[in-house]
Amino acid sequence: MKSITIHGIDKVLDERIQKKATELGLSMNKTIKQLLSYALGISRKTAEMDRSEFLDLFGTWSESDVKEFEEKTRDFKIIHTTDWET
Repeated sequence: MKSITIHGIDKVLDERIQKKATELGLSMNKTIKQLLSYALGISRKTAEMDRSEFLDLFGTWSESDVKEFEEKTRDFKIIHTTDWET
């Protein structure tokens, strides 16, 4: 198997690769190979990889958030059979 060396990786890219490796629990080498494989369309991303890419956009709901959401969307669970009559 061939090895390559990449020179001049800037600090931001290095930090992002290290962060991704930590998130995935992989070595830097495996992470870089996986990212290259996905980017070049050789491998498909796993659901976990897809999820991890968006973690900074996800939040968590408190109990009160869930309660408020359920209260405000309660009407969507009601089926009005008259709506289905022709």
